[in-house]
Amino acid sequence: MERPSASKRAAGGPSSGSTAPGGTRSGGDGDDASSGPTGSTSRGDGSSASGSSGAAAHDSGRTNPPSAGDDGTGATGGADVPAGPAALVVGEPEREPADKRWCEQVTLEFHNTGGTAVRSGTVTFGTHIIGALGIDWATVESAERLPVPIAPGSRKEGTWTVCVDAWRVPLGMHVETRDVSVRWE
Repeated sequence: MERPSASKRAAGGPSSGSTAPGGTRSGGDGDDASSGPTGSTSRGDGSSASGSSGAAAHDSGRTNPPSAGDDGTGATGGADVPAGPAALVVGEPEREPADKRWCEQVTLEFHNTGGTAVRSGTVTFGTHIIGALGIDWATVESAERLPVPIAPGSRKEGTWTVCVDAWRVPLGMHVETRDVSVRWE
């Protein structure tokens, strides 16, 4: 079984993006392509909805969108959370220097736009070792656990201290955690 994943590049990557169906990350302007205002949604009862309001098309020919909670999904207002698997949108990494030159604090925000809670997962950081003249000498990967559970429709923030071996960062050099990828279940 293929696991959903998302990746984010802090430097030179898209400023925001969305999670496509299947849990893969795609760049863009931050809009979720699978649940836009004119998209289609699938319900757990086998019916589907499409159109600009996301309301079920009925044989009655009704043209007015139903009120909140009247669309058969059980929603009573607020943001629509589609039924289906978990889908994480990963925010831009926020970096802060740590007390040692070979470490830094990295904060990420996660938004579960899917219909199921995220129960487990891993965040992989790509930390670049930068020389005194700005040359990127190496990239070291490290992995941490996701801050779970992340309920459907909710946001959660996690902060990690990301370090490399001290001998890799001599005086005059520093680290930058630029790359982030996420896998979840």
